[in-house]
Amino acid sequence: MPIYEYECPVCGIRFERQQRFTDPPVETCPEGHPGVRRVLSPAGIIFKGDGWYITESRKSCSSSSSTTEGASSEKSDE
Repeated sequence: MPIYEYECPVCGIRFERQQRFTDPPVETCPEGHPGVRRVLSPAGIIFKGDGWYITESRKSCSSSSSTTEGASSEKSDE
């Protein structure tokens, strides 16, 4: 079952509830104030493996930067 985080606009407290997908959303905070809203949080991402960044991004970046430097130095010589 997922854990949802809620925030009360009246008192500002945040609290969590473990709920099923079919359960109705929480309507009051633990203090009894109505009108709580669900807070959305970004999901954590974990990249595993041997250097995915090096194998896919750096080769193309280093080759394009060297050709750009060469082209700009040729233009300045003229």
